[in-house]
Amino acid sequence: MAYRTTNPATGKVEKSFESITDDALAAILDETARCYRDDWPHRAVSERAAILKRAAKIIREEQQVLAETMSRDMGKLVPQAIGELQLSAAILDYYADTAADFLAPKPLPDAPGATLHAQPLGILLAVEPWNFPFFQLARVAGPQLMVGNVVVAKHASNVPACALAFEDVMRRAGVPAGAYANLFVTTDQIGAIIDDPRVRGVTLTGSEKAGASVAERAARNLKKSVLELGGSDPMIVLEDAPVEATVLNAMVGKMNNTGQSCVATKRMIVVGEERGKLFLEAMKAAMGSLKPGDPLDPKTSLGPVSSEGALQGLLKQIEEAKAAGAEIALGGSRIDRTGSYLEPTILANIGKDNPVYSQEIFGPVLSFYVVPDEAAAVALANDVPFGLGGSVFTGDLKRGERVALAIESGMAFVNNPTWSTPQMPFGGIKNSGYGRELSQLGFGEFVNWKLVAVSPPGALPPGADAAG
Repeated sequence: MAYRTTNPATGKVEKSFESITDDALAAILDETARCYRDDWPHRAVSERAAILKRAAKIIREEQQVLAETMSRDMGKLVPQAIGELQLSAAILDYYADTAADFLAPKPLPDAPGATLHAQPLGILLAVEPWNFPFFQLARVAGPQLMVGNVVVAKHASNVPACALAFEDVMRRAGVPAGAYANLFVTTDQIGAIIDDPRVRGVTLTGSEKAGASVAERAARNLKKSVLELGGSDPMIVLEDAPVEATVLNAMVGKMNNTGQSCVATKRMIVVGEERGKLFLEAMKAAMGSLKPGDPLDPKTSLGPVSSEGALQGLLKQIEEAKAAGAEIALGGSRIDRTGSYLEPTILANIGKDNPVYSQEIFGPVLSFYVVPDEAAAVALANDVPFGLGGSVFTGDLKRGERVALAIESGMAFVNNPTWSTPQMPFGGIKNSGYGRELSQLGFGEFVNWKLVAVSPPGALPPGADAAG
C-alpha cells in the first residue's frame, strides 16, 4: 500500500511513502509494549496532562502550517482546516483537564466497601480516515493517552503528511517513543496487529465493509472494538422553521469539508409542499453561490473533493440517481478546471427504489425531500440503514426535542446540524457502528472498570451462610 499526498486541487503527487516492513512493524510493537509495561501508565496523571497540554499549544501555535498541510493532503479549505485544528487542540485540553476526575475511584453507594477503579488495557490500534485527519487522531489519542493506554495509529493512505505531522506534535510535546506511533502499514499488517496478543482493542472510523472486517477479526481475538461507519444524516425542517437561519445551518451542515463528513447533512426533509418549494430555491441559491478555487486561497468557498477516485464515485452515484428518476435540481457535473472539483448538487424527486435513497453520498451532494407532515418526515428519516446523527429545525423547542428523540440515531440536534465538541459523545447505531468517542463515554470505552470490594476480617459475602 503506497501512502502518498496527491493534491486534489492540482492532481499532482507531492509526497510518497512506502509501507513499513514486517521487521520494522515488529520493532515498533515491541517498543510500544515496553512503553506500556515500564513507562506511560506509571506516570502521574498530572504529568500526562501536562504533555497533552503542550501538544494542544503546539497545534494552536502552528495551525496555519498544519492547515496548509491538510489542504495539500486532502483539499480542505484553510479556514475549515484551522477550525478542525482548534477542535483537535480543545480535545487534548479537555481530557488533560478532566482525566483526574474521570479516573478517580468511584464507590458504589449500594455496595459498602465496593469501589470501581479505572485501569488501562494496553496497546490500542486506531484505524482512521482522511476526512478530518487531525480531529480523528486527537479524539483517540486524547482520551486514551490520559487513561494510560498507548496508541498505534494507521491513518488513511492519502493523508501521510498529516499523519506524520500529528506524530511529530506528540513527540515534541513530550509523548515518549512507544506511547504514540504512526504506522504506514498494509491491510495484511493491520490484521497481524489485531492478532498480536499485546494489542487489547481496536477503534475504526471508516466504511461499513472495513468496519465489519476489523470487528470480525477483533472478535475472533476476543478484543473490544469501537466503530464509526458513516451515516446519511437527515435534517427535518418543520413548518415553523425560520428560513434564513435554517438555510444557514443547512449550509454549515452540508458543505463543511465539501460535504465529506460522516455527520454531514445528507438528506433535507421539508414538511409542506409550499415550504418545500421555498427551501429548495433557497438551497439552490446558497449552494450555487459557492466559488471553486485553490483551497489555500482564503477567497475560495468550494474546495475539491479528496481525490479523483472520490469524484468519479460521486459522478457515478449522481448518474445512477438520475437514471432511476431523480431530478438534478442543481449542479451534477464535474467543474471544468484542474483538480477533482464537483459542482454543488441537489437531487430531488427521489423515489424509494432509487439507489441514492438508502446510500451515503460523501460529497457536496444534497438529497432533497418534501413530505406532508411530521410523521412522514420521521418515517423517511429513519428509513435508511444508518443511524449516526440527525437534526430538527423548528421554532417550538419542545416539539423539536420530541421529534429529535424519534429519529433513530446516536445523536440528534435541534436547530443545529449534527456537530462535535469534546464534551459531547459522538457515535451511532444501526450500520453507523457502535461505541462512543469524546466526552466521558469516549474516555471509558477502553478502560478496565475494575471492581475492588473490601470487607473486614471474618466477614462473609452478602447472602452467604457459614459452612456447617
